[in-house]
Amino acid sequence: MARRTVTVFTGRSVRRPAVGRAAVRSAAARTTARTAAAVLTAAAVLTAGWAGPAGAAAAEAAVPWRPTVMAALGDSISAGFNVCGWYVPCTSRSWAAGDHAGVRSHYLRLLARDEAVEGHNLNLAVPGATSADLAGQMARAVARRADYVTVLVGAQDACVPEERRMTPVAVYRARVAAALRLLKERRPTARVFLASVPDLKRLWRVGKDNVAARGFWAVGRICPTMLARPVSAAPADRARRDRVRARVAAYNGALADVCAEYGRACRFDGGAVFRRPFTLEHVSGWDFFHPNAAGQRLIAKVTFAAARGWIDEPVREPAGER
Repeated sequence: MARRTVTVFTGRSVRRPAVGRAAVRSAAARTTARTAAAVLTAAAVLTAGWAGPAGAAAAEAAVPWRPTVMAALGDSISAGFNVCGWYVPCTSRSWAAGDHAGVRSHYLRLLARDEAVEGHNLNLAVPGATSADLAGQMARAVARRADYVTVLVGAQDACVPEERRMTPVAVYRARVAAALRLLKERRPTARVFLASVPDLKRLWRVGKDNVAARGFWAVGRICPTMLARPVSAAPADRARRDRVRARVAAYNGALADVCAEYGRACRFDGGAVFRRPFTLEHVSGWDFFHPNAAGQRLIAKVTFAAARGWIDEPVREPAGER
């Protein structure tokens, strides 16, 4: 490198490497960039701390939502009926709020995420309940300050002594909507999960050739709209089963609509329970109708898969929906 003489104030001459103009500009640019980065970083910190509600909302968005009280609503399926006893509820094996490790319920999966919900697993489901009972159950959940609610109801709306007594779809929809409206008004930060009604015709299909199943269905008059005369291939019976299945599918369509209207704090399983194949190995041997422990575990698995992701994200409704 070329060297040159530089005169300093001491009056003496010293020799140092020459620095080209390009090098000076490069050093200056690096200094300017570092200064700008520091300023931007400081501004971001100040914004997060002093931006008021907007900054607080952004900070909150980074924290996964976690419930502290959950409640299971619905009928005998959520109550765990006939899972571990003769014609009695077995709430410990419920797909929703059960605490038995073998079922891996929603409650246990939430507990694995955060211990705040421990011991706060309410099961308000009642065997035989229909959509007409849902608002009352929801009121009890609200009174107990539930912030995560599961709903599975509708099988008993279709399983009635006569086909003409099945709950009309419009009535079913209105009842579910009313229950969800109550939750939204009184617990606006709560979340609700709607499970689809199981496919009753599939139950008929897997059990119709089983002598024991047919016997229980007949003696107990279990879901006669679908299960009466199970071996009959008469056109009238085939048409009846198809109509009952169509009614259940329509209930599930109503659930999807109501959940969409509720907003992001509601999740419908998308028909996962209705579509899920099952066998008699998933059905209680005490009535060949209700899920046994394996069936409850299957429902828990497919429904929580539908909730995964949604259950960890904070709800942020557009400004116009608040």
